[in-house]
Amino acid sequence: MNSESIDGVLLVDKGQDMTSHDVVAVARRTLNTKKIGHCGTLDPMATGLLILVIGKATKIQDLLMSEDKEYTGTLELGKTTNTQDAEGQVETEAEVPDFSEEQIKGAFDKFRGDFYQTPPMVSAIKKDGVPLYKLARQGKEVKRDPRFVHVFGSRIDGIELPSVDFTVKCSKGFYVRTYAHDIGQELGCGAFLKALRRTRSGKFDLERNVTFEELKHGERFDIISKMLSLPEVSRLRGA
Repeated sequence: MNSESIDGVLLVDKGQDMTSHDVVAVARRTLNTKKIGHCGTLDPMATGLLILVIGKATKIQDLLMSEDKEYTGTLELGKTTNTQDAEGQVETEAEVPDFSEEQIKGAFDKFRGDFYQTPPMVSAIKKDGVPLYKLARQGKEVKRDPRFVHVFGSRIDGIELPSVDFTVKCSKGFYVRTYAHDIGQELGCGAFLKALRRTRSGKFDLERNVTFEELKHGERFDIISKMLSLPEVSRLRGA
């Protein structure tokens, strides 16, 4: 099978401490093809579903990126960080009251349906062509336009203060770390995102995935056999 004939979608379960770009670079090497993109960046600390589009599938990249996402995560109350997640520096610390489940659920429920979210300063959104995170590294703070987002539903999976485990189903362009930060503000003690895993994007989940290790050390033919063909992608999406 030559490199020109590889067309399809590969679902990768991204590990921690690597960028989405790292995954693409390894896939290019293993599959010996340059035409690979990904749908929806995952932060280095986040794990889970990263959709790779290969060959002709790059034409449906925007389509796949626009679909709803589902995440499981853990937020930690009582601290805020400059990145809104565990990678950043602590900016504020506060006592965490002995919240009831109802109080925590009430804060989550404030962020349901349609609302505006102000993206974090440490993000890949560009201001005059420069990614915000580069400006943030220079100590600059710039005005970010709030973005219209949607939360279809959320669930609290466990509370062990100061940590809260949750699941959220949201629209594209949604920042889960900002969601965690905003819930902390709502509760009055601050919060940051401690862990994050993407479990679903549109109709894709982690049932037929390859791990980063398999992608890195596996045989080209084995990886190709795990890809979804374009007709399979169409059927799956009901297109």
